[in-house]
Amino acid sequence: MPNPVVRWQILSSEPDQAAGFYQKLFAWKLSTANALGYRELLSGSAAGIDGGVWPAPPGVKGFVQLFVEVPDLDDCIAKATGLGAQIIIPKSVLPDGDAMAVLLDPTGISFAVCQLKPKT
Repeated sequence: MPNPVVRWQILSSEPDQAAGFYQKLFAWKLSTANALGYRELLSGSAAGIDGGVWPAPPGVKGFVQLFVEVPDLDDCIAKATGLGAQIIIPKSVLPDGDAMAVLLDPTGISFAVCQLKPKT
């Protein structure tokens, strides 16, 4: 399937509490062993999509965001903005080498696009 959803993220004003809740509810493994201290939740299932919890900006109500993998991040951002999307977080390269951007679709829903670093 082209452009699959490869990750999800919960943004919460109480990220530790939210991560702990989902960890306990679904018996997911919780890890913060990464360069950003991201609260990563791992389902341990080959059929599932892993995700995590990140702090929401001050005054913003929590929400869920999907990450869609694209082959060319710059091209996707240009196409999205041409279709009326707005850039919330410009293209950023993460410490692990993956690149991402967060956009707002024309109806006001945020989503992320990412280009994953090739596995070696």
